[in-house]
Amino acid sequence: MDFFLQPWSWFFSGLLIAITMLVLLLMGKRFGMSSNLRTFCTICGAGKFSTFFRFNWKQDNWNLFVVLGAVIGGFLASNFLSNGKIPDISQSTKEGLKQIQFSTENNYLPKELFSIEALQNPKTIILLIIGGLLIGFGARYAGGCTSGHAIFGLSNLQRPSLIAVIGFFIGGLIMIHLIFPLIF
Repeated sequence: MDFFLQPWSWFFSGLLIAITMLVLLLMGKRFGMSSNLRTFCTICGAGKFSTFFRFNWKQDNWNLFVVLGAVIGGFLASNFLSNGKIPDISQSTKEGLKQIQFSTENNYLPKELFSIEALQNPKTIILLIIGGLLIGFGARYAGGCTSGHAIFGLSNLQRPSLIAVIGFFIGGLIMIHLIFPLIF
């Protein structure tokens, strides 16, 4: 049981991801989380309003199990496999968060952004809405999300995925070093 209660090495987790990608490739399937949003919208009837949502979603319903597995796996890992400890973040990250007056007691989830109290602040609501729209637009414009491009697209040596991943990294660096300090 101790094996499950400690963080796994990057190479073991990477090997599991590689095996999953190989199996999907051999089955002729494509991996990506954002494609599930299109499937959900189609199931809910969005095809009545846009041709983009008119497709046979049943041939991609296996991917819905990926979302379900991610939710269930996250719940199980958080509630039963974590020993109640949140992995620590680096000291330099803690110092950077303190400089912009963010708490470090919850490590990856600062209460200034990830709490019910934060949702009472109109600035937080506006940031969440704008961020959600930008992420949704970006994933649609790039033809997939970071997981789809970085894991599946790169493993298939797809040039558009390489360009998208480079763009994701550049955008992330610009956000964290230039825009984030201006917002907070």
